Amino acid sequence: MAASIEDAHRQLSRKVMGRPGVVGTAIGVITGKPCLKVYLASAAGRERDRIPRSCEGYRVVVEKTGTIRRLSS
Repeated sequence: MAASIEDAHRQLSRKVMGRPGVVGTAIGVITGKPCLKVYLASAAGRERDRIPRSCEGYRVVVEKTGTIRRLSS
């Protein structure tokens, strides 16, 4: 893994944000190892298949979260 996870996260975000169904990205941990996460509004559709499985050597995990809305203050 040449890039830091933060750099990989920025790169992944640039690639996937704005695609239909993608509502967010994050840095996470799965099975004790750092990973990148892509959050989808729905698990259905072709968008899940278009998400890369890795980015800069970090595993990419796709999770269905539903729509994410900003809370008003």
